[in-house]
Amino acid sequence: MKRFLDLNDFTREEVLSLLELARRLEKQPEPRALAGKILGLVFFNPSLRTLASFQVGMARLGGTSFVINPGQGTWQLETRSGVTMDGVAAEHVREGIPVLASYCDALGIRAFADGKNLDEDLAESRFSLMAQLTDKPLINLESAMNHPCQALADWKTMDDLAVPRAGRFVLSWAWHPRALPLAVPAAAVHMAALRGMEVVVLRPEGFALPPAVMERARRAAAASGGSVRETTDREEALTGAQILYVKEWGATSPYGDSEADARLRAPLRDWCVREDWFGGAPDCRLMHCLPVRRNTAIADAVLDGPRSIVQREAYNRLPAQMAVLHQMLKA
Repeated sequence: MKRFLDLNDFTREEVLSLLELARRLEKQPEPRALAGKILGLVFFNPSLRTLASFQVGMARLGGTSFVINPGQGTWQLETRSGVTMDGVAAEHVREGIPVLASYCDALGIRAFADGKNLDEDLAESRFSLMAQLTDKPLINLESAMNHPCQALADWKTMDDLAVPRAGRFVLSWAWHPRALPLAVPAAAVHMAALRGMEVVVLRPEGFALPPAVMERARRAAAASGGSVRETTDREEALTGAQILYVKEWGATSPYGDSEADARLRAPLRDWCVREDWFGGAPDCRLMHCLPVRRNTAIADAVLDGPRSIVQREAYNRLPAQMAVLHQMLKA
């Protein structure tokens, strides 16, 4: 495996093989597997789980890593093409990324969406530019429209808990005081579809996922025996669900318009997940990629209750990413 950028780059069987490797490494660590190997991690945006789990995973496999946060102890890096660099950025990624890649055996990059132009974010303009600047093994640590590392850990979490492959997976929008990126919801809906699940996207009017995201998920579902649909009907969506995957994201009808987004979300504070959501799904498990705002997106009673598996989901970032690193770098 040369690159881990998108689960869509792999067949379902290849993903299952990677998950099997994750389970094996979890039970039978290989502390010298990546001895002498170096992983470079470039974070244009904040991180807790992704940063820590990749560093720990590399160490547990015998390798080392370094972390770059552009503008924090290093030069600020410009990511736009054709720009006149008379602002705060002192260096362009066209120089910076090849230099960093030359120091390591594999490179991971996190670069969120700009959140201004939907077509550019769907095209992964920023991440694609940087990906073209190196031929080293490359990992997507979260881009404008994808978070494959999170998606892989989410799949493993459901497997660990014997959630049926054909079960109902509800991806629900939740309230947040501002617009958040589409990467996690886009990755989650595709992952569940590829797993073969009955996927339901539950969201208010104005917050539909982009047609391109839904179409890609439908193609994955068609190949795996699953299905994908969307609704605004909370009770219907959750009845009989095995998984409620909660995530906040920005309005897509006025994408990039913060004032219009604020108007749309203003009356939607009731989209905070509470125990009464689960009347028709008593055994439903709760997932969220974290971080999550308590009593804003999900109530304390649900997050701290027996249906919540968010901590196991977060833990699984480690074995899932160890499998990616092992597959990518083991000689």
